Amino acid sequence: MPLNSKQALTLWQRALIPYVRGQSPDLSARQMALLLSIYVEGGPHTVRGLAAKLSISKPAVTRAIDALEKLEFVRRLPDETDKRSVLVSRTVKGAVFLDQFGAFIAAAAENL
Repeated sequence: MPLNSKQALTLWQRALIPYVRGQSPDLSARQMALLLSIYVEGGPHTVRGLAAKLSISKPAVTRAIDALEKLEFVRRLPDETDKRSVLVSRTVKGAVFLDQFGAFIAAAAENL
């Protein structure tokens, strides 16, 4: 059965509380949306493609990727097929972070 808006917000709140109490980095909504897009949807991912997907500017994507790269949640790789482009790829550290965040959501859903 689909969630109504109050149930969805309650789920999100219950998932966020253990996240903010923990030692994980405090990601912005934009950073989290980019990270989820990179991990949930198949790649390859480019700044141009991510900007188009989220309907935000390429500089905004670049700034968010800069922050995620500093956390070692993503990495940039040269695109061997198009030297003008850079690919954004997953890392193990980013996968572990999202697995833990997913566990918070799953636990919140069980108690909804």
